[in-house]
Amino acid sequence: MTDKLEFTGERFTPECVREIRYEHVHRYAFAQSLVAGRRVLDAACGEGYGSALLAGTAAAVTGVDRSSGSIEHARRRYPLDNLDFQVADCRDLPLPADSFDCIVSFETLEHMEDHEGLLREFRRVLRPDGFLLLSSPDKAVYTEKLQNRNEFHVRELYRNELENLLQRHFPVFRLWGQKLLFQSALWSLHGAPGVCCLQEVDGKVRASETLTQEPVYFIALCGAEEAALPDVGHGLSLFDDAVESVYQHYYHEIRKNMAAGEVLADKEREIAGLRAELEARTAKPRLAAWWQRLLGGR
Repeated sequence: MTDKLEFTGERFTPECVREIRYEHVHRYAFAQSLVAGRRVLDAACGEGYGSALLAGTAAAVTGVDRSSGSIEHARRRYPLDNLDFQVADCRDLPLPADSFDCIVSFETLEHMEDHEGLLREFRRVLRPDGFLLLSSPDKAVYTEKLQNRNEFHVRELYRNELENLLQRHFPVFRLWGQKLLFQSALWSLHGAPGVCCLQEVDGKVRASETLTQEPVYFIALCGAEEAALPDVGHGLSLFDDAVESVYQHYYHEIRKNMAAGEVLADKEREIAGLRAELEARTAKPRLAAWWQRLLGGR
């Protein structure tokens, strides 16, 4: 069994389960088809699991991270012919200009202060007709609305700040939103195209071609020109695992809470019975004492 990298909260590891796994792995799964046959840089690759996923479709993948421990681990765990790992700071890459067809950088931007320097360096090593795919939490939702406090996040951005940053370095970009959801899914078993999302608001149902919930994370696909952006081919991407771990955990918690409710109800009934019995027992001496006082007063 290959050794595991300790999970500290700074970097995702494949041993993480349920919600955090869905969020992190989905991004790389989304990128797989976009990087097919291309030379890819996985910037801030961490443990290396995402680089290995990309290597399943890419011509070649270079994963870089400033943590030498993470890179050493990645080299041992993912020894693939088309995958190379290097220790490097994403703001100062030891790589020639125009080296890559695409750059994937998830969970990176918010971990550093110098966003401008990061995107300048990405633009330098990216071919003129290449594209960048990155993620960024929405500060308005992730931190302010959901009250997350991530000690490893140095600088988070609101949507308009992210868009302004991207515009300064990549004139063309498209945004996707990401959020873990529980939904009722109804889909064609014959592969019919198109997305129809139905949402109930104030007792009325409205239809949309996209989800209307506030995203927690943004996924940005960026390029120097329109032709550089690959065709994603769909407007909705869903991800889960074969055992539906998040769904199963949800129902486990529901069943546990229901069972706890039954136990609580039984205990409340038992307590009520004991109270009634206690009151009955204490009532007899009180009644006897009252009669004694009454008779003694004659």
